[in-house]
Amino acid sequence: MEFNGFESQIALGEHLVLIGGCNDCHTPKKIGTHGMELDSALWLSGHPAGSPSIDVDRKAMERKGLVVTQVFTEWVGPWGVSYAANLTPDPTGLATWNENQFIYAIRNGKYKGLPNSRPLMPPMPWEMFKFMTDMELKAIFAYLQSIKPVSNMVPPPIPPVGVQ
Repeated sequence: MEFNGFESQIALGEHLVLIGGCNDCHTPKKIGTHGMELDSALWLSGHPAGSPSIDVDRKAMERKGLVVTQVFTEWVGPWGVSYAANLTPDPTGLATWNENQFIYAIRNGKYKGLPNSRPLMPPMPWEMFKFMTDMELKAIFAYLQSIKPVSNMVPPPIPPVGVQ
């Protein structure tokens, strides 16, 4: 089978994940010799559970329509607070997902690829990624299933201040 010039589906998926910027939000950062760097030990594992929250006036940020992040895995905005998901093949990530759920999640912006679930939260750009081909989305899913599992239970999103 042909994979757009790549030797395998997984290689194509890795390429798409890298050029798509998935690590920008889904891989925790650490301070290195060049400032913030991807923490390769936590590759695509999402917002680290138990890490301190951004210390900002959420009500003011939400009212002004500002979007704030400190480490690019936690985001405060008019929608409330969202956390980058664990994309590794661990039970706390994508281990229980199937390919169809993944494609549905990206195409429809639905959590866990389930029709009656909550929306995928900003800043996840699913509205752009939904235009990927089936081959591309299947390759991304295959790659994500091939990486090292990282146990990391990401917290659920928090609604805007004053909304329950």
